[in-house]
Amino acid sequence: MPETDAPQGQQTVRGIAWMALTGVLFVCVTGIVRHLGSDMPAIEAAFLRYVFGLILISPVLLRLVRRGPGGELMTVYAIRGVVHGIAVMLWFYAMARIPIAEVTAIGYTAPIFVTAGAALFLGERVHVRRIAAVGAGFVGVLIILRPGLADIGLGQLAQLSAAPLFAASFLLAKRLTGRADPAEIVGMLSLFCTLTLLPGAIWQWRPPTVEEVSWLALTAVFATAGHYTMTQAFKAAPITVTQPVIYLQLVWAALLGLIVFGEALDPFVFLGGGIIVAAATYISHREARAARRRRTAPPA
Repeated sequence: MPETDAPQGQQTVRGIAWMALTGVLFVCVTGIVRHLGSDMPAIEAAFLRYVFGLILISPVLLRLVRRGPGGELMTVYAIRGVVHGIAVMLWFYAMARIPIAEVTAIGYTAPIFVTAGAALFLGERVHVRRIAAVGAGFVGVLIILRPGLADIGLGQLAQLSAAPLFAASFLLAKRLTGRADPAEIVGMLSLFCTLTLLPGAIWQWRPPTVEEVSWLALTAVFATAGHYTMTQAFKAAPITVTQPVIYLQLVWAALLGLIVFGEALDPFVFLGGGIIVAAATYISHREARAARRRRTAPPA
């Protein structure tokens, strides 16, 4: 029986299963990057990861070259690639320097930045309840970082800088979804991220070892698989059902850090992360309700 013909209950279960698998795959990515540590420059590691990703999706790019996207779309693709490429570099830098659970928890602020960005740059109305959710999310960040009570290093600052850039990338992707094929959007992202990271990678280049190249190739496989399973989750079930499941990634990340890397469990990370998760889940819920109202609005 095709997936689209399955009963709604089965579809929901599939969506949850796909999203749970997505979280595991992305935690595998973070674990590999953490294992590589800070010996390799962050921009070189990010560049090699996208080179391997580019190889994986080369069939999509070949089809795109034959067809040729429009000039306006190419401009949006390029802007998104630059923004996302810088964000990935910052994320690689943070992953090598602070605990995995902390990187993951701070990264959950991206949906909060999306809401703020949609209001500032897309002119979307933001009601009081969403403003309160955004404020709660930033309270969660303060609990994690505890400024004045704990040292805030370059790793935390890098991840805090990466979150709004990932949010900007998401907003640009949202703009593209109605005008381009999803495979094309992912392919062009990989292409322009690679080009964005290339100059910095050349500047900081050091010959990677065979082990490092192998781990980064595996990172590309896990990340590409994660994007595929996330797409399947969104196809199978509403985002309000699947989105909270991805937040289990904080649990997997904390367990990975504890068992593999000996990172202590920080109760402040879980408390702040829980507040951020609650705020982001509420924002996703409100977005889904607003989208349903727009689809079912009566004709004038």
